[in-house]
Amino acid sequence: MAAATLDTYTHGHHESVVARHRQRTASEAAAFLLPHLRPGMRLLDVGCGPGSITVGLAQAVAPGEVVAIDLSPEVLEEARALAAERQIANVRFERGDVHALAAPDGSFDVVYAHQVLQHLADPVEALREMKRTLAGGGIVAVRDSDYGTCTWSPSDERLTRWLEVYHAVASANGAEADAGRHLHGWLLRAGFGEIRLSGTTWTFPGYDSVEAWATSWADRTTGSNLATKAVEYGIASRADLEEIAEGFREWCRAPGAFFSIGHVEALGRTP
Repeated sequence: MAAATLDTYTHGHHESVVARHRQRTASEAAAFLLPHLRPGMRLLDVGCGPGSITVGLAQAVAPGEVVAIDLSPEVLEEARALAAERQIANVRFERGDVHALAAPDGSFDVVYAHQVLQHLADPVEALREMKRTLAGGGIVAVRDSDYGTCTWSPSDERLTRWLEVYHAVASANGAEADAGRHLHGWLLRAGFGEIRLSGTTWTFPGYDSVEAWATSWADRTTGSNLATKAVEYGIASRADLEEIAEGFREWCRAPGAFFSIGHVEALGRTP
């Protein structure tokens, strides 16, 4: 199957997407991994985005080396600037593809990937490539959302349509929007053992305000790669997408508006 590209990354790097990614931290996004990290470990962060998680991982393994990769040169530059601002010296950011990692066999003690596998046409092959770069007894740590768990109140047909569009675009990209429920099976097929699973749920309000979440998705639905591909694939028209976006903006103003989405986290070890 074809590798993921910037063109088929369902979210893309529209500002509405990257703005959310800047809010991510290792303490939240990698809480399931942090207890297993030790100073001096070598770590690879796959799909690092603007680096907000990476810098926390680098602090956890310092003075160990962290290599962080992404497909987008623009977000890599932002990540380098963040690391410099935080005076994190044990990390380097490189353009890289998870399907063909530049690292030699056994280069790392840990490979981490946050919300990456859901965008790949062949997540098992990507996991095998991650496994190749791990030393014996090394850890893979992956976290992916499961869009099939999305729920909200009050009901709104426009949000229901949004979820249909999202699933259809992801599928047309060759990806799996409900990746969370598949992580266990994918890790087994990739040859990992000692698999540990956990789960977390983002709720709005809670993780963030319901208005911030809805505004982000309203903007993504009309301006991000999701919108571009939905129209290109004939899944939705521009008018459809504008209606969905307006639905998000109106829905979030309802008293008691609520949204949740589940995530699955998985740790696996090499022999």
